[in-house]
Amino acid sequence: MPEQTTRTQPIRKQPTRTQPTRNRPDHQRVVVTGLGAVSSAGLGVTAFTESVRAGRRTTSEIRSFDTTGFPHVHAGEVHDFDPKQWLRRIDPEVWGRSGQFAASAARMAVEDAGLTAEQLAAARAGSVIGTTSGESAVIEQLVGEWVSGELKSLTPGTVAAAPAQRIAAAVNTELGLTGEALTLATACSASNYALGYAFDQVSSGEADYMIAGGADSVNRWAHAGFYRLGALAEEVSRPFDADRAGILTAEGGVALLLERYDHAVARGARIYAEMLGYSVNCDAEHMVHPDPTSIAACIRAAQRSAGVSPEEVDYVCAHGTGTRTNDSTEVAAVREVFGDRLPPISSLKSMIGHTMGAASGFGALICCMAVHEGFLPPTANLRQVDPALGPGVDPVPNTARPASPRIVQNHGFAFGGNNAITVFGRVA
Repeated sequence: MPEQTTRTQPIRKQPTRTQPTRNRPDHQRVVVTGLGAVSSAGLGVTAFTESVRAGRRTTSEIRSFDTTGFPHVHAGEVHDFDPKQWLRRIDPEVWGRSGQFAASAARMAVEDAGLTAEQLAAARAGSVIGTTSGESAVIEQLVGEWVSGELKSLTPGTVAAAPAQRIAAAVNTELGLTGEALTLATACSASNYALGYAFDQVSSGEADYMIAGGADSVNRWAHAGFYRLGALAEEVSRPFDADRAGILTAEGGVALLLERYDHAVARGARIYAEMLGYSVNCDAEHMVHPDPTSIAACIRAAQRSAGVSPEEVDYVCAHGTGTRTNDSTEVAAVREVFGDRLPPISSLKSMIGHTMGAASGFGALICCMAVHEGFLPPTANLRQVDPALGPGVDPVPNTARPASPRIVQNHGFAFGGNNAITVFGRVA
């Protein structure tokens, strides 16, 4: 790749802060008090965290579509999800699978925070949900109807369920929220973008509560696309391993409930972690080849936003796709910021696959749990760390490690060079 001498400005201007987040008054601090997860690793934050700590691989043979003709037939599907078990207000029959995931995870997060939907509905509360493919399963169904019939044969209700904006709308409708309902389609970094937006809303006083996260569903065309790119692993994803071969597509929904620190303390809420800051930027260089210099700049900006130095970061939740290019680029960017002292860096995708727009949301969730419970999440399926990654790479092999991380960093990178980093810390 030719050297790039000029960097473009970030896609979204970073918020202007007169002082780092860690030094801000209590009413401008933002904490995470509720977590929700719908994934192949389990439903709810407890089941999800237990599975991750055990280093359990939860991908399996695909059931949701006909894999005839595909050499690679494994993905991270959510097999035991019954939306009617979680949803109270919206009818799953008129909402797409991604919206069902998002609304269910949001309902879980609200209940986990010790709140009711009625309490949020009476407050200034909204949602911002990230996605890559929107209601992809719905679109695929419509395409099938169109191919087998004609345009007039499309089911009206299915057409109505197709717009991606309905993913965040599903959250607000399920919980009765009257604040913003924003869907961000910045692909595989989208949940971190959503968290950054929600952080600004709460920190600035524009919202009392925000639900942020991401949702995507497995579908045939995305699976085919990654296969044609040569990015799919045959059966197992092995981030950072010498024999890594690519990603496994996956699905799920994740939600984090954000509120002001002083408000959380006043109501006696359990605080998982404080969101200290974030940053977003764009490589503006290549559609699918990440740029280490741009990623390093995003890391530095996130750390400035959070008011932390590299030496204070105890753990990095990697984007960690398991492709040869992504892992080597990500480690190079981390090394550019941290020098010879690399913090432990691991990948959830080794266990649950690549959940696309939900990926960095699951990373944020496990970062909060790592700070709260005291552990480092593992990289599963690891046999030999790739020596080409250089010295000092610690992917926390195969099972979680007891630890007391104070500050953790969560990565999300996407096609088009969309980078987003969030930083979380133990409440002091």
